[in-house]
Amino acid sequence: MSGSDPIHVVGGGLAGSEAAWQIAEAGLPVVLHEMRPLRGTEAHQTDGLAELVCSNSFRSDDAEQNAVGLLHQEMRRLGSLIMACGDANQVPAGGALAVDREGFSRAVTAAIEAHPNVSLAREEIDGLPPASWDSVIVATGPLTAPGLAEGIRGLTGAESLAFFDAIAPIVHRDSIDMGKAWFQSRYDKVGPGGTGADYLNCPLDREQYAAFVTALVEGDKTSFKEWEASTPYFDGCLPIEVMAERGPETLRHGPMKPVGLTNPHNPTVKAYAIVQLRQDNALGTLYNMVGFQTKLRHAEQVRIFRTIPGLENAEFARLGGLHRNTYLDSPRLLDATLRLKAEPRLRFAGQITGCEGYVESAAIGLMAGRFAAAERQGRALEPLPATTALGALIGHITGGHVSAEDEGAPRSFQPMNVNFGLFPPLDRAPKAPDGKRFRGTEKAQAKKRAMTDRARTALGEWLGEEPAPLPAAAE
Repeated sequence: MSGSDPIHVVGGGLAGSEAAWQIAEAGLPVVLHEMRPLRGTEAHQTDGLAELVCSNSFRSDDAEQNAVGLLHQEMRRLGSLIMACGDANQVPAGGALAVDREGFSRAVTAAIEAHPNVSLAREEIDGLPPASWDSVIVATGPLTAPGLAEGIRGLTGAESLAFFDAIAPIVHRDSIDMGKAWFQSRYDKVGPGGTGADYLNCPLDREQYAAFVTALVEGDKTSFKEWEASTPYFDGCLPIEVMAERGPETLRHGPMKPVGLTNPHNPTVKAYAIVQLRQDNALGTLYNMVGFQTKLRHAEQVRIFRTIPGLENAEFARLGGLHRNTYLDSPRLLDATLRLKAEPRLRFAGQITGCEGYVESAAIGLMAGRFAAAERQGRALEPLPATTALGALIGHITGGHVSAEDEGAPRSFQPMNVNFGLFPPLDRAPKAPDGKRFRGTEKAQAKKRAMTDRARTALGEWLGEEPAPLPAAAE
């Protein structure tokens, strides 16, 4: 193994782009292989790196009370390209970090193309990477090309698992009736770049809601291919009609919950349910329907969604869709540094490892890149503390659920967003300054603050250095 040999990264999504950036920033040559535009996918529309194919939200940016917000903070501290480009292309979204998807992809692509240590190869890797590539990160995501997927399956001797991930519709802002809709974030919460009035809200009364749920359940849906028929959904991204099928009140307690909002057109009447739309581009001309990922046929989407007050004349820039995601049985197949146990020259990153979400995928790419760079440089990289968001997420992927399976229980490893349930419990419950125990909501908030404080301290000790600067390309 020569220090001058490049590390190869297969896949130019969020995880692959982040992995390549981390390797390049370590001073090592890296080749990033991306098959688009030579070969397209069911979900991508451009040849840009790190294209966002579903929502444009990186979710909560609250680093005190939310695990994904903490993950944002940790990634920024480690010099994440994805977070830097996300921050540079943010659009208002209440307490969340949402981005202009086209601007974000352009920024990532420009940064990768401009880095002197990165070579961008537009080509498909059809099958396992060549044996001469002694260090490879596979970050091909949920839409891995068939040849490579079959090669991985043959090498591991195990079937990859799969789940469905659905795409929400996008509406032209000027086609929304503002005589019925209004701008407001839940509880007027102000987020990064936001004002507290960052979502468009469309109210439904009880009868309208009941008719809407019935239409969703009875609407004409796309049929499954034979190979998709037994694939389970991931609960974090259920199609809107699947949620409706779980019970008439499910949507009111999910994406259509009417809490924290007051209709200025009729302030004395509380809506029975509310549809929210979030800004999708920097110009503010496009809004996506929050939580409205769907497998309804396109004509049905137009018909049913135009029954929502305020969207009667909606013009859709993109309608919803559905694609299958595949992921590895990572606790069995990967080691603590994300290497394939059956062939350690191969590492995996992103959604194919069994994490879920844009930020989580990029985070695993970040660490895969750092692991690969450290290995190439002949230095040991200490495992991340399990008390950090990054460490908890990797711990879930590489160590979760193995013991249960060893005892003969059914496999339980499933895609997972980062959450405080993945963190080790606190040594002791936090108490108020007067020594009394917190109660109710205060108890939950104090626990999260204690966990995020512990995580920041642990990451600082692991780094043993000042926080990394933001990539210059995204400043």
